[in-house]
Amino acid sequence: MAGKAQQKAVAKAILERYPESYAEALRIDVGKNTPAPLYQWLLCSLLMSARINANQARQAAAALFDAGWTTPEKMAATTWEQRVKVLNENGYARYDESTARYIADTTEIITDRYAGDLRNLRKEADNDPVRERALLQQFKGIGKVGADIFFREVQVAWEEYYPFIDRKAADAAADLGLDGEALADLAGKRENLPRLLTGLVRAELDDAKDAILAAAA
Repeated sequence: MAGKAQQKAVAKAILERYPESYAEALRIDVGKNTPAPLYQWLLCSLLMSARINANQARQAAAALFDAGWTTPEKMAATTWEQRVKVLNENGYARYDESTARYIADTTEIITDRYAGDLRNLRKEADNDPVRERALLQQFKGIGKVGADIFFREVQVAWEEYYPFIDRKAADAAADLGLDGEALADLAGKRENLPRLLTGLVRAELDDAKDAILAAAA
């Protein structure tokens, strides 16, 4: 494991190379902790947890939102065929039909059980991270990976989850010589932690280890 100074330099290089979290790149202000951004990020978590390229998942999410389907009410008014068409045209061909169903099922649960507001899920769980995760995984298409992706960003608004380091980011951190338990300190500000975690994941996907270490040297 690298020394503290080197770890800080690596973290700085990651944040300079990847300054935005995935949610920020999609212009989803999760930190507002309001119904629409929370719903949008849940859909992104669903899309990104499939076995598909992360950039394609982001493209598909952006296309859904560009179509105006940014709230449970607006999504509920769409047809399965409409959702399949948008997903199919935006890099999601292999999973378009099943994902279109998952989106409908997720939207229905949010509407019927949580009145369209994921903050009610948090309330039902009494702000208990374990219970929140269990409730979140009741949505079809959201498993352990999807829950990790969701909480990676939502920790900026749901303080009971901060600091949260997901397994994928922790593995990427170890590969770069970073102490997974020190990532929150390395990130500095609370809102920087999702950015650092996203950067670690993206660095792994981009095979950017050598470039980051060179920048940190």
